[in-house]
Amino acid sequence: MADTRTEIEDLGEFGLIEHLTRNIEFQNASTILGVGDDAAVLDHFGKETVVTTDLLVEGIHFDLAYTPLRHLGYKSIVVNLSDVYAMYATPTQVTFSLAFSNRFSLEAIDELYEGVYAACSRYGVDLVGGDTSASQKGLLISVTAIGEVEPGKYVTRTGAAKGDLICVSGDLGGAFLGLTLLEREKKIFMESPGVQPDLEGQTYIVGRLLKPEARRDIIDFLREQDIRPTSMMDISDGLSSELLHICKGSRVGCIIYEEKLPIAGDTRQFAFKLELDPTACALSGGEDYELLFTVPQSDYDKIVLSEQISVIGYVTEASEGSNIITRGGNRYPITAQGWKAF
Repeated sequence: MADTRTEIEDLGEFGLIEHLTRNIEFQNASTILGVGDDAAVLDHFGKETVVTTDLLVEGIHFDLAYTPLRHLGYKSIVVNLSDVYAMYATPTQVTFSLAFSNRFSLEAIDELYEGVYAACSRYGVDLVGGDTSASQKGLLISVTAIGEVEPGKYVTRTGAAKGDLICVSGDLGGAFLGLTLLEREKKIFMESPGVQPDLEGQTYIVGRLLKPEARRDIIDFLREQDIRPTSMMDISDGLSSELLHICKGSRVGCIIYEEKLPIAGDTRQFAFKLELDPTACALSGGEDYELLFTVPQSDYDKIVLSEQISVIGYVTEASEGSNIITRGGNRYPITAQGWKAF
């Protein structure tokens, strides 16, 4: 595999699209017409449609020095599906667009698409279109995800009410520490190229960054338990900034408890090793792609049935502001120090 290099220009754009989409099989009845015409045709049979789109730029959102192309393809789909699940919807189709320079061979693009197809297969979504273009130097990826939801059942960021419980899925801070570790090893490698990276056996936090998963299981659980969150979003920029989005959108305040924040053992230990505060990593880290949502207190008995959901606090009146209570019992205002693109 490593010895062969096929230049993309040998295929041309239409040849490339044909090559990349030659084996598509649809998994959703709503997909009527996919790749190969001027537009895809979808029929959601009386459901409401949700649409979300993401742009990923080399050097801003990802670094190919330590990101395998297969993982990048997988992650670029997953982060969009996460936004669909955060609307309490089911993703059904995606489009995937790509701009790349001639430093990428056909084999490299194939590897990227392997990740795309793996994510589509895992989450049962159909790839129905996209575009390819030349780029001057870097790699650009744009993904649009489409999903469906029962009429009026979607969940926004603006429905949280006083007394609601604040819940989060999974655990937080791992992706940020994975990024910190990979950036450290890249810096060492750039300074002395012969040195092999030492990831210290930190497969968990590195995996949290390079191969995140969207929390379909949480949405399935909520539906099974007949719980419809009052507000919800996914955690891409860090818990603190997402929480402030919900509070602002819902015109409420909140109290969360430091001791209730879910942080994995691997994450906590590696934070200590780097002399970082695990709580700060959980609040401001970003890229965990967990779900943050609020539910009425009456759903508490159902929520605790899932070991994957932590209740971290509750919603207050807006006048009380947004605060965190530390292990020592001190109260501090929550500030958004999450990831910013600009």
